[in-house]
Amino acid sequence: MTTLLVIDDDRLHCDLLQVALSRHGYRVSTATSGREGVALFRQLRPVVTLLDLRMPEMDGLAVLKEIRTYDPRAGVIILGGGATEELENLARKLRVTDFFRKGLSLDVLVGAVHRIAQQARREASGTQDVTASEIDQPSEEQILVVDDDVMARDLLMRFLSLRGYRVRGAKDGREALRMIEESAPDLLILDLVMPEMNGVELLKVLATREYAGRTIILSGHQNDPLLEDAWALGPQEVLDKPLDLERALMAIQLVMVCREC
Repeated sequence: MTTLLVIDDDRLHCDLLQVALSRHGYRVSTATSGREGVALFRQLRPVVTLLDLRMPEMDGLAVLKEIRTYDPRAGVIILGGGATEELENLARKLRVTDFFRKGLSLDVLVGAVHRIAQQARREASGTQDVTASEIDQPSEEQILVVDDDVMARDLLMRFLSLRGYRVRGAKDGREALRMIEESAPDLLILDLVMPEMNGVELLKVLATREYAGRTIILSGHQNDPLLEDAWALGPQEVLDKPLDLERALMAIQLVMVCREC
């Protein structure tokens, strides 16, 4: 089994990546500091290390330097939330294998891990060529955003599209229902208050049709009278409007990872 190492001072992010990557057949260890990460790297010799750029005491670049002195060819992906171009260039000079902004789709990140692990296996076996069928490509996750607020809907759709998700939008429950019948999404992000058919009404219809996807509810008020009815229909999460996009992304990633929980 291929060994991976996640080094990130954010325990929640470590746990999220550990669950996601373990489900793709990897053995995943985690460290919540740079020093702990270097020690585990020396002990485990992981095929791929996923490394947070910004950590206290010993940041990602310092860890990368230590890794390179120990193994110049090790696969290392840096997760550089808020990184400047200068920091990214420094990482490239240290021969980082790949550099991603934090907040991308987990499918994109898993795909990068697959490619690096495949390359390491080819080098170890002396094989240079590989066919597309030999690489386990993750499926693209599809999201349907349902909100009658055009600006809010379009903003969320663009935000998620830039992070590798396939995103569609609907202006109300009736339009969403038609789109779900055409192609059911993995995740439904659903505003509660809408004309024509509100979020609760749509969830009730979907319950009769055995919709198998996950659901995140958007609510403008915690005391919204529809919210209690919505919770009774089994959504995985409720997010407050206006959305904090980064918090929303973390919730989306957790819901998608735990869709088999």
